[in-house]
Amino acid sequence: MIRLAQADHITVVHGSLTVDVPRSIFRGPDLDIDQERAKPFREMIQDRYPWITDNSMDVLLNKARKEMIRVRDEETNGRSHSANLAAKGKLDEAIAHLQLHLDSNPRDADSWYKLGELLCKAGRAEEGYKALNRGRELAVGQQQRRER
Repeated sequence: MIRLAQADHITVVHGSLTVDVPRSIFRGPDLDIDQERAKPFREMIQDRYPWITDNSMDVLLNKARKEMIRVRDEETNGRSHSANLAAKGKLDEAIAHLQLHLDSNPRDADSWYKLGELLCKAGRAEEGYKALNRGRELAVGQQQRRER
C-alpha cells in the first residue's frame, strides 16, 4: 500500500511506526528543528504512543530533518542544497551537487543558470558562461514552445 503524506507534512518511518511530520517544525536554510514548534508534535506522538521515549523522539525528528532536506532538494531540483553549500563557502561541493542533478535533468534551465553563477564565483568564468548560455538556450526554447 502506498501512503501519501499531506502537502504540509513529510512521511517518516521509525521502526514499525509511520508518522507524518509537519514541515512547519523546520526552519532556516539548514532546516533545523525548531524545538518550540516541535514540542506540541512531540507531545501528541508520545501521548498517542506512550512507549516512545524522548530519545526515540529525537531519533525520529532527526530522521524527519534528513528526509526534509532530501525532499526540499528534490523540490528545488538540487538548487536548495547547492545554495546551502555555497553559502558555507563549499563552492566545489555546490558545483558538484548541481552537476549531479543536471546529469539526470539536463533540461533544467534554472539549474544551469545557478551552475553558471557558481562556476563564475569559483573563478571558472569560461565554464560559467557556457552554463549560463545553456540555461538561456533552454529557457528561450521552453518559452517558444509555450507560445505555439
